[in-house]
Amino acid sequence: MRQIGWNWLGVLPFFAFALLFLVLPTMNIVIGAFQNPQGEFTLANLAGLASPRIVSSFAISIKISLASALLGCLIGFAMAAAVVMGGVPGWIKGPLMTFSGVASNFAGVPLAFAFIATLGRVGLVTMLLRQWFGINIYAMGFNLLSFWGLTLTYLFFQIPLMILIITPALEGLKREWREAAEVLGASTFQYWRMVALPILFPSLLGTFALLFANSFGAVATAYALTGSSLSIVPIMLFAQIRGDVLQDPHLGYAMAFGMIVVTGLANLAYVVMRARAERWMQ
Repeated sequence: MRQIGWNWLGVLPFFAFALLFLVLPTMNIVIGAFQNPQGEFTLANLAGLASPRIVSSFAISIKISLASALLGCLIGFAMAAAVVMGGVPGWIKGPLMTFSGVASNFAGVPLAFAFIATLGRVGLVTMLLRQWFGINIYAMGFNLLSFWGLTLTYLFFQIPLMILIITPALEGLKREWREAAEVLGASTFQYWRMVALPILFPSLLGTFALLFANSFGAVATAYALTGSSLSIVPIMLFAQIRGDVLQDPHLGYAMAFGMIVVTGLANLAYVVMRARAERWMQ
């Protein structure tokens, strides 16, 4: 019994941290979403989510999350497949995985500043393209403070996260499966379509759900980059907490509750798909 007690003591800081900064704030948000300013039970806050402005913000957030998750999956999968199964030199894998581990956690104000300094109206790449090649990307319709600009910024941490998650799944593909397919006369395309992709599909779908949740809940990068020019849910919620837009804290709780539901469903899909993928790889 004493040994069990000491083992639990080692993880006590984790449980304390989770309780103080995850469980209790989440409970406070959920309870506040069903209360009025007098503390009485009400569904009016949830009904307020149907207002056109809030519905529009959820729609924009979902579209950005879908776009960044889809592009992140496609590009990240191609890069991981090239490293694991392609003909690129083996020494590239180590630096790529190290960079991916760092870049997947690089977000917030530093990431926004990096993109403004690179692709802003007077950013380095913008000016080089204009002076050296006569290409004005802003005259061609590009705008960093827009839907695709924010999506492009999110890809900086979405692609590395995809690489980190999908690489072990690609390494789990057994060589015997490909050899058996080749013996039976299957081409490379047929092997991927009929063997590899069906096995990897749960991992791909689960990672897509995780990238969606990762993008949907991002607030610091979006706020630092676009300010209030792009009305996505995290920015509206941030403004709500400051009390200078909707001026209804409990409606803000309801918006946060809606975000919890969306990200919770996405993370649940990731957990389920990952469990299925692990059974295939055994």
